[in-house]
Amino acid sequence: MLKQRVITAIFLLAGFLGAVFYLPSLGWAGVVTLVAALAAWEWGGLLGWSPRNRVAGGVGFALLGAGLLLAFPFLRESGMASGSVGSGVKGLYLLSLVFWCGLVPPWFRHHWKISVPGLGVGVGLVVLLPTWLALIQLRTLGGGALLALMATVWIADIAAYFSGRAFGKHKLAPSISPGKTWEGALGALVGVEVYGFILRTAFPGFLPSLQSWQVLLGLAVVTAISIFGDLFESLLKRQAGLKDSSQLLPGHGGVLDRIDSLTSTLPLFALGLFCL
Repeated sequence: MLKQRVITAIFLLAGFLGAVFYLPSLGWAGVVTLVAALAAWEWGGLLGWSPRNRVAGGVGFALLGAGLLLAFPFLRESGMASGSVGSGVKGLYLLSLVFWCGLVPPWFRHHWKISVPGLGVGVGLVVLLPTWLALIQLRTLGGGALLALMATVWIADIAAYFSGRAFGKHKLAPSISPGKTWEGALGALVGVEVYGFILRTAFPGFLPSLQSWQVLLGLAVVTAISIFGDLFESLLKRQAGLKDSSQLLPGHGGVLDRIDSLTSTLPLFALGLFCL
């Protein structure tokens, strides 16, 4: 199992880095659209859709993404890095923020279930569409900048895992994800803050429009919201009786299992960097 995980991770990392640094903007947008379409297919599995409807969901998202890119080519252009975005883009990112910060916390408390297909489509779009767009637009800042932002979530996950194993005693959300603890969440926060401090010290030009205290405060907020993304998918999997969102990635589960925390954080990054 470990060997399988390592091999898959190597191929995923190599493919991801190659796409980030070497593909043109349209090629990168195509890769992101494919990944998001696979996540949409998995989303249908979490909601108990039939195989036919799951395929329809994945294909539908791919067509939606391709249509948006053809209709609005500015979505993938380098001009996005200037901070000028349309009201529709800003509204999409704001909708994501409202969903994760306003709707998801009570969702955890009440353990709501998505039983209406139309509602499942709507929630899926709120989760996946802003993430798809953020991945495309944040790359206009440069491949290194995108990696640095995504590394925030990866470091939070790693720090939470090790601090939770070493010190975890108080359950964070036992009815959703019994393995997560408050100590792990605190470890994630500390790890991300240290990462942010090192990043600003080593690369003073990183996010030059923000002061260091703003970066550190923003990273604290991002860390908390990344946990929301992780827990939300865990809740849906628990309700569906699934361990993983799929078996697309041997040893790693599915696409949603790898991007769950990114779905809540990348739109927040894009909102802060492009819209505020």
